[in-house]
Amino acid sequence: MNRRDFLGDLVVSTAGVAAWLRGRPLRPRADDGLLVYVGTYTDKGRTDGIFCYRMDLRTGAWRPAGATAAGPNPSFLALHPQGRVLYAVNEVEQYEGAASGAVSAFAIDPASGALTLLGRRASRGGAPCYVSVDRAGRFALVANYVGGNVAAFPLGADGALGGAAQVLQHTGTGPRADRQEKPHAHSIVPDPSDRFALSADLGADRIYVYALGGGAAPLAPAAAPEVAVSPGAGPRHIAFHPSGRFVYVADELELTVRAFRFDPATGALAAVETVPLVEGAAGGDRTAADLHLAPSGRFLYASVRGADVLAVFAVDQTTGKLTPVQHVSTGGHWPRNFGLDPSGRFLYAANQRSDSVVGFRVDSDSGRLTPSGVSVEVGAPVCVRFVA
Repeated sequence: MNRRDFLGDLVVSTAGVAAWLRGRPLRPRADDGLLVYVGTYTDKGRTDGIFCYRMDLRTGAWRPAGATAAGPNPSFLALHPQGRVLYAVNEVEQYEGAASGAVSAFAIDPASGALTLLGRRASRGGAPCYVSVDRAGRFALVANYVGGNVAAFPLGADGALGGAAQVLQHTGTGPRADRQEKPHAHSIVPDPSDRFALSADLGADRIYVYALGGGAAPLAPAAAPEVAVSPGAGPRHIAFHPSGRFVYVADELELTVRAFRFDPATGALAAVETVPLVEGAAGGDRTAADLHLAPSGRFLYASVRGADVLAVFAVDQTTGKLTPVQHVSTGGHWPRNFGLDPSGRFLYAANQRSDSVVGFRVDSDSGRLTPSGVSVEVGAPVCVRFVA
């Protein structure tokens, strides 16, 4: 990765921008297409790091709509709930002379998709790899992989980032000396009710459960503050079922997906089952990456690097258990993350090492994926986000 220092905090906040953000959520016309953003790694010398496209709502095709120089490695992205501000982690280990990466906020021009920097803050830990925003638009939550911690940033009326209100350090190690020598926070995700946030730590083999509130310290350990998974599993990403009753976790090192029942009143997790993502033992260069549920909640999708496939599972709506449906090639190498469009009709896999985003049609009845013929050349793509 590119570890260069980059520009410090820039804050651009006006009453006009704030009023604009408080307006109605962005709703593109069908003839405009849906705005799509792709976050990337810039360590091959590229200046532009976030790419914008318009997606045809009928065919799923993408057309370029611009690119933004967003600092080094603007890899993982998140959207404000009103769809008018985009957040990106700058995945580096040094920022302004400290052991930290950064997180950036950009105002979205609804007509063109162009991004304007609202500000940039130190992430308070090295190599931030995940950012999310609570559904009320109060906080941006960041997971710092090398720092092994999570941080909460208050958001202004215009969506701009305040300084970190809270930084919580994870502890623990795992049996894999090469990957689990210390904590490595890999994600932090609010639950559908905005009452809790769950963080997967690959190094500590734990899921941390935080009560999510307001004020100066929005994150507090829940009544059951953590759940240990099997040693060496390496939990990476988390997805909530739309009902809020189930949680799924992709284990990067063990190549499994875990299903939990989730208690929305207490945040407690109860194990349901653990299933393999692909056939055969874990090892080599095969690692789990991302996972998402269909908007209907009927199907779960997960990406597996090395094997370079998407795994599809049917979800039992009563028990949360998973039934394998399909494995399909991502049409490229090293699928980092992927995105389902808001309708659930199309899925796009970001193939980091083959510099491509490849599209699939989704069968709403079976959950199966079929290549759509859409393939977009993007340098080192990491994350796909739709404005809807």
